[in-house]
Amino acid sequence: MTATAPITQDLITIPRKLPEDGLINLVGLTRNQLRDVLIAAGTPEKQAKMRVGQIWQWIYQKGVRDFDAMTNLAKDYRVMLAGNFEITLPEVVTRQLSEDGTRKYLVRISGGHEVEVVYIPEESRGTLCISSQVGCTLTCSFCHTGTQKLVRNLTAGEIIGQVMLVRDDLGEWPEPGRNPKDETRLLSNIVLMGMGEPLYNFENVRDAMKIAMDPEGISLSRRRITLSTSGVVPEIFRTAEEIGCLLAVSFHATTDEVRDRLVPINKRWNIAELLEALRTYPEVSNSERITFEYVMLKDVNDSDDDARRLVQLIKGIPAKINLIPFNEWPGAPYQRSSNNRIRAFADIIYKAGYASPIRTPRGEDIMAACGQLKSATERARKSKKQIDAEAGLS
Repeated sequence: MTATAPITQDLITIPRKLPEDGLINLVGLTRNQLRDVLIAAGTPEKQAKMRVGQIWQWIYQKGVRDFDAMTNLAKDYRVMLAGNFEITLPEVVTRQLSEDGTRKYLVRISGGHEVEVVYIPEESRGTLCISSQVGCTLTCSFCHTGTQKLVRNLTAGEIIGQVMLVRDDLGEWPEPGRNPKDETRLLSNIVLMGMGEPLYNFENVRDAMKIAMDPEGISLSRRRITLSTSGVVPEIFRTAEEIGCLLAVSFHATTDEVRDRLVPINKRWNIAELLEALRTYPEVSNSERITFEYVMLKDVNDSDDDARRLVQLIKGIPAKINLIPFNEWPGAPYQRSSNNRIRAFADIIYKAGYASPIRTPRGEDIMAACGQLKSATERARKSKKQIDAEAGLS
């Protein structure tokens, strides 16, 4: 498979501030972009690389937001920084805590729009589910987020800002004088499984994840970052080459007829085209395997025949299959498969040689579970009849 031109959409993207518009936010700038704005503000070119490294560590390794606290920089240089730049994160509007420890944040970004972010603590790790768009363009019929219209892409700063503000809340920035590697990692994994389709916002997602992986900053391994796509085939190769993180695919069906209804992007790139792209991913990205996400919908995609077809479809692809009990939401046109049916489905996959963990729903009491995210201000109340019609059930 060869790289293709990036997918474009008719989206409104908020540009980074130009100098004449006010202070430039440094959060989300790549190292090269940071170098360019520092030089434009008067930093001598010979010093620029060093200054980038110093400022980068203060922002992403130590979590510092005040230029005056950057004590290895000369005082007059700090004054210059404060006069030209800012270090600003999205605003936390509300924070909800589930009975199981899951935290859901409603986060306000530029323009007054809001997205949701979820932190899931587990015994051996802490996973942060972040958003890449305001709303979603894919209209997957089982997904609550998909009933919200797409507003715009998030910037790289708004994406990595979600990681930083949760680290604030967890108190995870290293204590002064301590090596960050000595700190306990409460936020150890990132999954791009929140609002939006990450591969329809590729450049901003890539730049944000490069910041997350940078060894002089937040320093997360690429194997601790998972990008979930519904199947934007032309961008899968770019993801392998330019990000190299783990890949998850919202699969959810074993025939084009059913997947067309559940995941409408299948009408553009069908199952065969998607699988062809996925077969090259592990080798190009040096990833161990691909995760196939499969939401269990009663009498829709949960039969023994579906399980057997799934095994045949992914044959030859290093993979695991995450079975996701459907997380119901008000007006949802589907029901969750029974526990016995899910276990029977999982058993067929397991006996075929694939790991088939059944995801434990987390944060259901605060609508923070998979497929339930939907920001309050953008929430459009739809009747069950409307939702059924859009899902092709009426």
